[in-house]
Amino acid sequence: MRNARRLLANRQGAAAIEFAIVAPVFLLVLLTLIAYGIYLSAAHALQQLTADAARTAVAGLSEQERAQLVNNYIALSTLNDPLIDRKKLQVTVATDPTNANQFTVTTEYDASALPIWNLYTFPLPDTKIRRFATIRMGGI
Repeated sequence: MRNARRLLANRQGAAAIEFAIVAPVFLLVLLTLIAYGIYLSAAHALQQLTADAARTAVAGLSEQERAQLVNNYIALSTLNDPLIDRKKLQVTVATDPTNANQFTVTTEYDASALPIWNLYTFPLPDTKIRRFATIRMGGI
């Protein structure tokens, strides 16, 4: 009986056991935050790139000229971006079919090369990031 009381009163190692229970959950949450941060950073960079390319293309008079301006801007802008590889980026510039006074720049990026996909299995968004920006030509 005395040994049982002494064993129950002994608290040495309790912190180690609590850490062993909590640490995997904490690391899972931390890695998930890092993975989503990388993904959202790439998605935001792509949206900014798309919007800036669309604003640059306003100077074009024809659809071909707008497409050339967009491609030139994207080629120069993605040189130093660590999250966006130009080879995996598809860009489309087209006049809006419902309104001839608008054009849309659409980008689609294959994000499968980002380091988050090989960490472990947890729910992740699609490996294709799609963004668009629509600009009205002319005045109001």
